[in-house]
Amino acid sequence: MRTAVETQVRRPSAVRALTILLAVTAAATVVVELLNWWYAPEQEFGLAVRTGWAMLRSLGFLVLIGHVRRGRTVARPFGLILAVTTVFAVGRLVVPRQGVPPLPGLLGFALLAALCVAVVWLLYRSDAVAGHLVRHRKGLVVSGGTISWQEVAPKRPPVTGWLLTSRVAAFTYSPLMLVPALVATGAILDGRLAAVPAVLFWFAAGIGVSYLVLLCTAFLMRGKRWARSLLVAITLGVLAVDLPLCWWLLGIDGLIRDGGPLLAAAALALYGLWRAGRVEQAAVPG
Repeated sequence: MRTAVETQVRRPSAVRALTILLAVTAAATVVVELLNWWYAPEQEFGLAVRTGWAMLRSLGFLVLIGHVRRGRTVARPFGLILAVTTVFAVGRLVVPRQGVPPLPGLLGFALLAALCVAVVWLLYRSDAVAGHLVRHRKGLVVSGGTISWQEVAPKRPPVTGWLLTSRVAAFTYSPLMLVPALVATGAILDGRLAAVPAVLFWFAAGIGVSYLVLLCTAFLMRGKRWARSLLVAITLGVLAVDLPLCWWLLGIDGLIRDGGPLLAAAALALYGLWRAGRVEQAAVPG
């Protein structure tokens, strides 16, 4: 027989199921990437870079497990963008340059896509999970002459979950630019020295975007209206830089494989801004 304390701290069954599902998804990401690498006709430098980046997403699912177990509010937008970009990151490696995809790769991708859909469904459609993900980060709090480590409520005004989703999606711009830039270094190794300035600019732009997004989203979370317009401008600028460079240095194949995930992240960020505006308008009396 459970005591009252044990019953109180016990997580809902939906949360435990989500934790197991995330662990399975993390393992499936590694397995599917290894299958794609094994069956790839050409195991070149670009495929190695993209495979390594996709496999790193398994660590993202482990971080998400920690957020879910702690009941963090950031788990929902983080899980959404992680699931969406994982499907795109893995899907771009399933289809070879020529011929049809191998059956094991297709089956693995279908399984991983189904797992990601199930993760998003539990995060956004389960009332038990929504009721669990209500906590904020912990920090040092000074009260009554004592210092303690406890949950810290944000000082900024409350924001909608869609704004958090836009913020998390925008944080992926930098790595989604740096990965194809690293792949493009293969063109330099192949003797295309004219590509050196473009690749260096690509790296600089990817790093610069990370700071711009950090600054912009800091004001976005504080309810500054101009920060939304700035994030839209950053998003359009990122697409204007990344997509042409993908096409020029990596070809149509690179444009699809590396531009696709960035387009998905940009669309999610813009959609989140639009939905947040709709929610705020509906909350205004009259």
